[in-house]
Amino acid sequence: MTTTRPRHGKINLLFGGEAGQGLQTIAQILARMFMNGGLHLLATSEFMSRIRGGSNSITLCAADHPVRAQSETIDVCVLLDKDALPRLKSRCTADTLMIGDPTLFGPDSGMLSLPLTELGAQAGGAIYSNSIVCGYIARIIGWELAPLEAALAKAFSSPELLTKNLAAAKLGWDHGATTSGRFDLPPQEKKADQLLLDGSQAVAFGALAGGCNFISSYPMSPSTGVLIHLAKLAHTHGVVVEQAEDEISAINMGLGSWYAGGRAMVSTSGGGFDLMAEGLSLSGAIESPMVIHLAQRPGPGTGLPTRTEQGDLEIARYSGHGEFPRALLAPGSPEEAFACAAHAFTMADASQSPVFLLTDQYLLDTLYDLEPFKLPDSPPESQIISTTMDYRRYAAGPDGISPRGIPGLGNGIVRVDSDEHDEEGCITEEFDLRVSMVDKRLAKLRLLKEELALLPRLHGTAGYRRLIVGWGSTAPAVEEAMKRVKPALTAFLHCVQLYPITQALIDHLQQAKEIIVIENNATGQFARLLRAETGCNMIRQWNKYNGLPFTVDELVALLQQEVNP
Repeated sequence: MTTTRPRHGKINLLFGGEAGQGLQTIAQILARMFMNGGLHLLATSEFMSRIRGGSNSITLCAADHPVRAQSETIDVCVLLDKDALPRLKSRCTADTLMIGDPTLFGPDSGMLSLPLTELGAQAGGAIYSNSIVCGYIARIIGWELAPLEAALAKAFSSPELLTKNLAAAKLGWDHGATTSGRFDLPPQEKKADQLLLDGSQAVAFGALAGGCNFISSYPMSPSTGVLIHLAKLAHTHGVVVEQAEDEISAINMGLGSWYAGGRAMVSTSGGGFDLMAEGLSLSGAIESPMVIHLAQRPGPGTGLPTRTEQGDLEIARYSGHGEFPRALLAPGSPEEAFACAAHAFTMADASQSPVFLLTDQYLLDTLYDLEPFKLPDSPPESQIISTTMDYRRYAAGPDGISPRGIPGLGNGIVRVDSDEHDEEGCITEEFDLRVSMVDKRLAKLRLLKEELALLPRLHGTAGYRRLIVGWGSTAPAVEEAMKRVKPALTAFLHCVQLYPITQALIDHLQQAKEIIVIENNATGQFARLLRAETGCNMIRQWNKYNGLPFTVDELVALLQQEVNP
């Protein structure tokens, strides 16, 4: 059979089936197989909001070079369910290798036959179909079974289960003999200490690096993964984990932790954060640090609970009654998710203000191969002081930062109040004092936009005339598309800090003669914020809001049609 070489040293695999058929298991096992063979990988999921049934898919890209962005083009499509074909057909071309069970699709479907019903019966039941598929894929790319066997040994701790799954994988591998080497992607030298993590785990490890020792949350997709991962690490890293009865309790517990000297985070999604708005305002009033992980999904209401969107920037920016400072960070990769989560705690502690970490379902649920994250040898230094008898919680300080004490550390009284208060924390209705307290709180914005700020990253020529601006998880796809098209006099600016707007971001905008803002929402929320904060009025927008992320192919087409025709 003719050998087909994957484009640019990579292969794109698409698996379609129902919830409950084990698509996630296939992705996990194959991802580890590719890592065992020294390759890089990216596995993205799109799934319906149901436990069983429906029609879901996973796209897995394996490459001999790092890959961070999803492509539309598919080399191999494996269909485990008949209903998956109509949904996934548009992503397949005449060159795509279509694979299915003839029991489902018939003998004349034109697909390569993978008789899972028959092979599953030989293996001991349909439950072993996933390992059969993995064995078949290993044979298609011309690999021996050793990397897959090591992956299965990682997945199954029971000797009996491992033995049966190894036998099932061998069945699939044997059946693929006639297609062996159809795709030539040879193994590389295995990379030592390479990790297989999703974005939720990156956020959780970043929180640990920032000194997080308390998380209180009410489960809500797609934010729950962070709560789960920190719960798994709780005993080894000294984290108190509380599944609260609701989001109101969650944020108030977090504020209580900071008040007592902890470093707390809450993890939620848009509908859950709506309930936290009063607690957010309380954080502003009592000048308490707070870290809020806001995992975005499409709304309004329940919306599309298992899909992705960047639709919550404005509720993060404007929620909470009254005026008080805050910061918004939005990582674009798992590495940035780790770094931003850690930095969020530094910003919150130093500024005594709430800091948001804005992610989305695409970033959180995607699997990546990563270099090991380095956790600090000792907890980050805290700004907490030991109080004296004359301690005043809201005494004037540089940039509006008062010395922060906690109850029991020192001899002073630590008094906080959600009513307007004086320097000691006692309620006041004196008008001039009200003005001074508002000015004091707002003065902290300078610290958030200067010393503590995360600056935007420029990709492309420094002498650009056209600037594409993005934030969050759009970054890897834009970067890859820019490399392919190489539009003239065009650069990409990836904004990690969305608010407060930094002078560096303003300077980049002022250099451009044309600005395009790319976002996974319908109305251009970041574009609107840039107009409001900078006065820039020459922005046009590229928006996508169907619940799916931008792909490299879509952006290549946009660049070719609208930027570099």
